[in-house]
Amino acid sequence: MPTEILVAREHLPTALRTARRAGEIERIRRGAYRVVPDDGSGGPDSWSAARWLQVDRARALGRQLRSAHWFSHQTAAMLHGLPLWRLPSETHVLQTYRASSRAARDVRRHFVEGRPADGCEVLGLPVTTLERTVADCATTLPPLDALVVADAAMARGLDRDRTAELVRSRARGVRRALLVLELADPGAESPWESWLRYVAHWAGLPRPRTQVPVRTALGRFRVDLGWEDHRVLVEFDGLVKYRTGALGTDHDPDRARIDEKRRSDAIAEATGIQPLHVTSKDAPDPQAVADRLLARFPGDVRRAARKNPLLPRPR
Repeated sequence: MPTEILVAREHLPTALRTARRAGEIERIRRGAYRVVPDDGSGGPDSWSAARWLQVDRARALGRQLRSAHWFSHQTAAMLHGLPLWRLPSETHVLQTYRASSRAARDVRRHFVEGRPADGCEVLGLPVTTLERTVADCATTLPPLDALVVADAAMARGLDRDRTAELVRSRARGVRRALLVLELADPGAESPWESWLRYVAHWAGLPRPRTQVPVRTALGRFRVDLGWEDHRVLVEFDGLVKYRTGALGTDHDPDRARIDEKRRSDAIAEATGIQPLHVTSKDAPDPQAVADRLLARFPGDVRRAARKNPLLPRPR
């Protein structure tokens, strides 16, 4: 259930101060508060909590703005429920007037002439459409960040042609954004799987297949990435499932390790290919991951691999 938002101008200052001292509400931006979540999701180390804080800041801003506006870019991506590689520090909004020098610093305003044709409503808020959101992100964000958004949007039914049309109408970032759209794949089931595929593209490898089906003695599994012509399979292992308590009191991390080992062995037995495993701990050194990937390929593929200047080192 959405958190209740309180706008200062709609309440008595004394009532807000009393509620704040009692720990019932918290300030989320100038002139706006929210009821403190009572489900334990407000911890400072929680990615989900940090994301919802940004969503609530957008909801608060929507209540405070009196002129026409549409949330855009990363803020729109969050409102659409798309994952982000990193959370924005500002709330992005399209407005029909240019920001003044006194504009709030936690808001990134983008000028638009007249009502945009690519608008819709999400969570009761005016938001750019999925296609406009992806086009905005692809032309302004680093390619890895944009790919995470585009992958998830593709799985949601993104119209790639319409998005490319919007991208081509922009003045900057067109080549890079079109490449991101070309590489986008609905088979990525998490931002880390998008990251892994980005590393493969950055390394100059051929395009992989996502969610490769494999029939084994233990049943049918799907491998995150595969180059079946070259007999290469790669899995991203999320470390969270191996942490005690991370997935609830009923989750057994030791059992998860055993199950993952049995799964990997079954895939290797069925295909004759030992999958390469990558985790988030490998992220600080993407070149090492690229080298491990390249080592699995025959010499002619390794020699042909060239890094694309439009794809910078992932970070």
